[in-house]
Amino acid sequence: MSQSDIINSRQIQWFPGHMTKTLRLMEKEIRNVDCVLQILDARIPLSSLNPEIERITAGKPHLYVLNKADLADPDVTARWVAYFRLGGDGCLAVTSKNRGGVQGVKNAIETELAKLLERRAVKGMAGAKIRVMVVGIPNVGKSTFINSFAGKAAAKTGNKPGVTKGNQWIRLNKTLELLDTPGILWPKFEDPNVGLCLAFIGSINDEILDKEELAAELIKNMSGRYGKRLEERYGVTLVENTAGDGEDTKKAWEILREIARARSCLLKGSELDTKKAAGFLLDDFRSGKLGRVTLEVPEV
Repeated sequence: MSQSDIINSRQIQWFPGHMTKTLRLMEKEIRNVDCVLQILDARIPLSSLNPEIERITAGKPHLYVLNKADLADPDVTARWVAYFRLGGDGCLAVTSKNRGGVQGVKNAIETELAKLLERRAVKGMAGAKIRVMVVGIPNVGKSTFINSFAGKAAAKTGNKPGVTKGNQWIRLNKTLELLDTPGILWPKFEDPNVGLCLAFIGSINDEILDKEELAAELIKNMSGRYGKRLEERYGVTLVENTAGDGEDTKKAWEILREIARARSCLLKGSELDTKKAAGFLLDDFRSGKLGRVTLEVPEV
């Protein structure tokens, strides 16, 4: 069974009851908001785009925020911004830990709501409160973004999925309120690569995953565009893939063993500890120690 099959087979563990409840609350609250601000991970913009959220929020002005831009390939991020804007929506890239950069989102919200604000001004309602629903999948930095935007600890943060448990309204000033919602996934991934990408960034709980298989998949994913990063970080040698998927997987495991050897990850009897090496690799990717990496590229 592949890692993507394992992810889908264990959906009950990563799509718990609170996610179903959140979807229902979103459907109820969407009529009370003026704009939807959807936080995506700049490293996997398409895979972090929840189709259930898209369905519920359809028809509302949208602003897509590509968060963690400091961890993503800047050239590819620029292409993603253009991709979303081409669809008629607002889009900008930010680093949520950089408060100065996040402040520009307020202007973007007002741009997205320009027609609504114009209608309000005609009715003598200039300055009326703007209500924005903030949505996203787990672990994309949504709460950190809100806190940077608010300039205070308005939302709970953490480096694992499931920190925010319920909807809460956060008043930023007299004219702007944010509805913070828990990060939610969707019941089944039709594209196996989507599940893998979500697992790479930590949106799926590591406890239900085989880290060694996941690390091998990440090596395969990075070997083309970012293979040099792996070589420079771990002192390993990547051989150009010329065979089919089975041979690719074998080479990925060989590289993982090389990483274990380079990092002195050993069990008793000098046996290589590939599980420990896999943890190093995943942590290095998620923290940016492998450089700025984007795992998805827009087709247009």
